[in-house]
Amino acid sequence: MQEEGSAEHKRMRAVRTKMTIPPAMDDLGAMLAFVEQQHEVKRGAVGCHGYCMSGPYALAAAARYPEQIAAAASFYGTWLVSEAEESPHLSLGKVKGELYIACAEHDNLAPLPMVEELRTLFGRAGTAGEIELYPGVHHGFAFPQRWCYDKPAAERHWERLIALYRRRLG
Repeated sequence: MQEEGSAEHKRMRAVRTKMTIPPAMDDLGAMLAFVEQQHEVKRGAVGCHGYCMSGPYALAAAARYPEQIAAAASFYGTWLVSEAEESPHLSLGKVKGELYIACAEHDNLAPLPMVEELRTLFGRAGTAGEIELYPGVHHGFAFPQRWCYDKPAAERHWERLIALYRRRLG
């Protein structure tokens, strides 16, 4: 993520606001179909994960393709609860796999009240998985190049992701 207010940050946000979930899911469907046609590829369930702006896409993918996606993770995902008709929180009940949602305690793009609302909606939907709040860290904590990199939290996020994939994908 670029410095807030910078030209690169503004460009990135402009791209994200135009790139909505439905066409991204159509692209993902085409990729899943392509992979199924490849002889060299192991058959079975798949997993996906996303950081920041791609966090909602990972959750949407698990809901849109519940038969294929057995594990999905979002790390400090943005706009996980919003007014948008494709907001990830609206399709939690369609997920058949397991979700792991990691949130940073200090995150303007996923503030604590939104995380608590998501936790409530997650429980109501009966979705398998968990929402974990990483205390004391900021949005972007997993990337060593970021000012807010937190090595223990970054290592934990890898441990949690790998455990999810091992559990659900073998």
